[in-house]
Amino acid sequence: QECHVQNTAREYAKLYAAEAEPLEGFGEVPEIIPIFLIHRPANNIPYATVEEELVGEFVKYSVKDGKEVNFLRRDSEAGQKCCTFQHWVYEKTNGNLLVTDLQGVGMKLTDVGIATLAKGYKGFKGNCSFSFIEQFRALHQCNEYCEMLGLKSLRTTHQKQRKTISTKSKNLPNSSTVKKMVPKKAREPRDFISSEH
Repeated sequence: QECHVQNTAREYAKLYAAEAEPLEGFGEVPEIIPIFLIHRPANNIPYATVEEELVGEFVKYSVKDGKEVNFLRRDSEAGQKCCTFQHWVYEKTNGNLLVTDLQGVGMKLTDVGIATLAKGYKGFKGNCSFSFIEQFRALHQCNEYCEMLGLKSLRTTHQKQRKTISTKSKNLPNSSTVKKMVPKKAREPRDFISSEH
């Protein structure tokens, strides 16, 4: 499962790189390193994963649930490009998939997660809760790299959806508080009618 998730995310990262690298001023693009499953039949634990050793300061650019505030994520070039990568994947999959838990050394990332909607995406189910997608959509702030790729702002889309929902709820009266409209002459002393009538 771990290999499947990370290597799936790696394929998305390759597509992202192919689109971003040619853009003037974009620069280096985050890379998700490959992970391999090995079989060791003589060992007590016969299966293990191996990957390139990353040397340097290990940074979490995003965590699985999107709630952790990380200044390196927001302020560093690698952090901003990781956020843009998440936005790019979200847009390319029509909001059905999100690569999350981005962490590593510089632009080399490992141990990532993937969230999909409950039904999955093209036969693939991630290893993170689909609630991370909703949280990402609500919390993501576009940066210059999102703009360079021409990604649509999630903030305005999310606000429009919330406004529509709140407008609908204001227009739908609660049945227990509905007042009966009666002409003034015939109005009874009580203008509140219970919904039980």
